[in-house]
Amino acid sequence: MADSQDIEKGSSGSLFQPFIRKDERQRNSDYNGSLFMVLVSTFVAVMGSFEFGSSIGYSSPTQQAITEELGMSSQQFSVFGSILTIGAMVGSISCGRAADLLGRKGTMKMSSIISIAGWLIIYLSLGPLALDFGRFLTGYGIGVNSYVVPVYIAEITPTNLRGALLIVHQVAIASGLLVAYTVGAFVSWRTVALTGMIPCAVMILGLYFIPESPRWLAMVGCQDDFIDQLHKLRGDSADVTKEAAEIQDSLVTLHSLPKATVLDLFRKRNLHLVVIGVGLMVFQQFSGYNGVVYYANQIFTSAGVPPNVGSILYACLQIIVLSLGAVIIDRVGRRPLLMISASGMLLGSLLTGASFYFKEHQLASDWGPMFTIIGIMIYMGSYCLGLGGIPWIVMSEPGNIGQLGWYLGCFLHFQLSHELDLIRFCGAAIVFIFKLVPETKGRTLEEIQAYLCCSIQ
Repeated sequence: MADSQDIEKGSSGSLFQPFIRKDERQRNSDYNGSLFMVLVSTFVAVMGSFEFGSSIGYSSPTQQAITEELGMSSQQFSVFGSILTIGAMVGSISCGRAADLLGRKGTMKMSSIISIAGWLIIYLSLGPLALDFGRFLTGYGIGVNSYVVPVYIAEITPTNLRGALLIVHQVAIASGLLVAYTVGAFVSWRTVALTGMIPCAVMILGLYFIPESPRWLAMVGCQDDFIDQLHKLRGDSADVTKEAAEIQDSLVTLHSLPKATVLDLFRKRNLHLVVIGVGLMVFQQFSGYNGVVYYANQIFTSAGVPPNVGSILYACLQIIVLSLGAVIIDRVGRRPLLMISASGMLLGSLLTGASFYFKEHQLASDWGPMFTIIGIMIYMGSYCLGLGGIPWIVMSEPGNIGQLGWYLGCFLHFQLSHELDLIRFCGAAIVFIFKLVPETKGRTLEEIQAYLCCSIQ
């Protein structure tokens, strides 16, 4: 592992450039034959991400049926939709402490149990109050998962696959969204609530068969379990001595730093780290994605496309683009994909805006709907390629101050999800990414942490 002195002398290079050491390439090659448990563990963990997408997508296809059966007004249903965000904010605040006390697996189990309780209450609801309480619980569950799932995946995954497997987190969210839209088009709203329990049940069952995060076990002093779980992930015959030493060294470095507090987030020496994490989340929200999702039915209706078809179409597009991103992210790097993503979102927003301008002024009216569809698809595809998933990857890579920055970033992710989105934020995101966001492709978590620790001293 490169220590602080090596980094200060420049031997590890700048994090704005991708970097893979020869010994790291060799170690990754040695692990390629023992990835089964890593993949299984990732699959179990992203059931929480699938639940995230199911929860977000639940309200759109069920709105009419719920309001008619329970006699709810549009304002009451608006509260029902928005209270998910409130629950997620509460979950994002408490998730870090829970993950440190209960472990990554324990926290995922807790979030699944709470989400199941929420779905069950929604299924049995006879009025708005119970409906809102169930929605709040599912929101709390996805708020917790928004932190613990990417962190767990980052901590169990070899460096050469970390970016790709973390993108699977976002693919699973899009898949949950697609399933919610598709199932909601054919069955009752209560049945859709029951299907929301399935990924939670799969996660709870799967957690009994996958290892705990070795990094967390080392952090809490369980040395024997730490080595044992590392062998489960890398293979019984794999030599994990070097990786175990790097994890231990990184934790020693981390523990040697003063304990971070909320006030430390705003100290001058830490602002760069906080600005990267929080800034990416702010641009992720202010770039307009949630506005497009929440009003997709109206947008597609205005373009002459059946809303259910349009919703399913863009949900499918998300999965395709995210899968492509998972394949190329560890080859291309984080920064280039973020730049392409922000640029494509800007183009898509301009095309969509132009289509409505043409419609309003009766210019090229025959092409207006086509511009709308093309603009939305470019926008959604570009978001999924970069800004949709990569901020979660960057924020899952550790650091003392970075952990508190993660909590703040997750909180702002949900807090800002209903705010006004403007085209100019796509342009601002391009400048922000180019100037401030470092490249972490090919870096071990320990190298990133050492660089960050060195940079704030």
